Amino acid sequence: MGATRVYLEVGKKCVFACALDWPGWCRRDRDAASAIEALLGYAPRYAIVAGPGFSPRDVEVVGEVTGDATTDFGAPGAIGDWDRGELESAEAVRLAGLLERTWNTFDAVVAAAPELLRKGPRGGGRDRDAIVDHVREAERSYGRKLDLRVPPRTPWTEQRALYLEAIRGGSSNGAWPARYVIRRVAWHVMDHAWEIEDRGPTG
Repeated sequence: MGATRVYLEVGKKCVFACALDWPGWCRRDRDAASAIEALLGYAPRYAIVAGPGFSPRDVEVVGEVTGDATTDFGAPGAIGDWDRGELESAEAVRLAGLLERTWNTFDAVVAAAPELLRKGPRGGGRDRDAIVDHVREAERSYGRKLDLRVPPRTPWTEQRALYLEAIRGGSSNGAWPARYVIRRVAWHVMDHAWEIEDRGPTG
């Protein structure tokens, strides 16, 4: 495996380091060096999504984008030039497959988690089922950015299938480029999967 291509989203309060070719592998910290270190620290956990042969080594920073209030709130929200190119069929299939694997990972984490999770240091944080509802509804809303209308109360399996069909079909008519939609959805899924794992059971 060659160098891991990473871009930085630089906000006023934090920096995201996101792997360009591996949707869902994205971490943040106070500065660029710390964010890259955090990203690499999560490589063993992301390997469950990436599959065999995933052994990232050197990091190549391909560019930076300026973050905004969304960045500082705690979510990547900036689109780079690397997102805007045409998504070729083979790459669309590969990225759709990785997105599907993030969903599978999330489902497995949820299935193994207790209903009640440990609260944060100030008593905050959703419990398991509330996180699931949040991820599902956020994902439905992201669909509009891909020019994909998912009706309310659409079963989650059908919602996901609509995403995969649009991505593999080369959808590019939305407000967000397909590459960015894939990475944003995958980040949200994995961020909450790891949250559930880290917060574990109460007690």
